[in-house]
Amino acid sequence: MKRMSDIKSADRPREKLQAKGPAALSDFELLQALIGSGNKQADVGKIAGNTLKLLREFGANITYQQLQQVTGMGPARITEILAALELSKRYLIDSDQPIIDSPEKAVEQLSDIRDKKQEYFVVLTLDGANRLIAKRIITIGTLTSSLVHPREVFADAITDRAASIIVAHNHPSGELKPSVADIEITDRLRKAGDLMGIQLLDHVIITKTDFATIK
Repeated sequence: MKRMSDIKSADRPREKLQAKGPAALSDFELLQALIGSGNKQADVGKIAGNTLKLLREFGANITYQQLQQVTGMGPARITEILAALELSKRYLIDSDQPIIDSPEKAVEQLSDIRDKKQEYFVVLTLDGANRLIAKRIITIGTLTSSLVHPREVFADAITDRAASIIVAHNHPSGELKPSVADIEITDRLRKAGDLMGIQLLDHVIITKTDFATIK
């Protein structure tokens, strides 16, 4: 596992949070930001990783004694984590936005473009927990690399402080096989996302009755 000193400054959790907001961080990164640093027993990544395993098992009701099982986790850090969890339980407002953690979940958001007679290119922006932030139509018409430009695709994702995106478009012909242009667009967007720190999770092709993905 990488030590914090091995990670570029802009990609470190606390710096990333300052620049992009907390929604842009994954659960693991949020824990790293909360824990801050490691110690002689374990580095921050190991402490955060083991803490995340416990949180996924016990949720927000995790106890002081359970957190004591994590190597490198001292009383001060345990207190901070439990205090943060209690505050979240007291003030958290449930979001109606769905979590998009699979192509099938993405397809559920795309029913409105299944029957379109033209190609619609859609972007789903997601936060660090893969929760949907927004869905937007970017272009309408036959897709080309010039029509689907990274500038248009990522502009709103940057505004949303998104951690990742899923892009999708319909094939009115009913053909699920991606075209050469589809593959080129996917590759171009993935590279642009890597440069901006916004991951392209998937490119979904949808027809009236089925879907396929370009990884």
